[in-house]
Amino acid sequence: MRRPQSNKDKRNIQGKNKGYTKKPFSKERTPSAVKKTKPVPSDPDLIRLNRYVANSGVCSRREADTYIEAGNVTVNGKTITEMGHKVKLTDIVKFDGRLLNPQKKEYVLLNKPKNFITTTSDERGRRTVMELISKASKSRLVPVGRLDRNTTGLLLFTNDGDLSKKLTHPRYGIRKIYHVELNKNLTMEDLKKIQTGITLDDGPIKVDEVSYINNSPKREVGIEIHSGRNRIVRRIFEHLGYDVKKLDRVIFAGLTKKDLPRGHWRHLTKQEVINLGMNQ
Repeated sequence: MRRPQSNKDKRNIQGKNKGYTKKPFSKERTPSAVKKTKPVPSDPDLIRLNRYVANSGVCSRREADTYIEAGNVTVNGKTITEMGHKVKLTDIVKFDGRLLNPQKKEYVLLNKPKNFITTTSDERGRRTVMELISKASKSRLVPVGRLDRNTTGLLLFTNDGDLSKKLTHPRYGIRKIYHVELNKNLTMEDLKKIQTGITLDDGPIKVDEVSYINNSPKREVGIEIHSGRNRIVRRIFEHLGYDVKKLDRVIFAGLTKKDLPRGHWRHLTKQEVINLGMNQ
């Protein structure tokens, strides 16, 4: 229990406070009057080295810090181990001797409709596939391979030059499946000719697989092929006297049109990007 103050205690307290005058808070010292320092604007042309390395697809930003500290990264020929070091996009940055590109790699899949040409621009003013993916990315994406103006289906776009080359090079034999609709029924004799292999003007061609579409007329055919020769599917059937009325690419390098309506696009998932790398 707190004891009551005695007269002696009261006198001591009064003695301590004697002559004390509380000073008003100075206007110059009020928080509102304290001068604020403006933050130094960052240089938009400079980015942290770990971000540069991560954007190049080598590793995550956290892992990049470890590699930088270990001396795996050079900038303009000089090894950099300093955390937080900033570089310009014009600097020459190498990881274990390999030149890096800081542009984030992007992959966009389009279900192409008819009447669009596969090119980045057209002098004749025709509509290009670039119009269809104009809002997909701020980066400059280019189509991987080509589809004819009247051919529909899957078309991949990316700024990953290495992957693009591998997906279009015959050496890697990327799997492509088309749904073909002809002007008349395909005879069994011609079906077997295609299976065995035929010779076109630019040499022999053999498909991986060809068959009628289940529960559809005999004029509808599915064909799997690895060749990247120009208009190869159309030329195969034209060589045998058929006109191709519709040509739709339904599978490309393991990618499908599932949940992707005609004329629409979507970004690839991380797993799909990994699978593309495994298919190389």
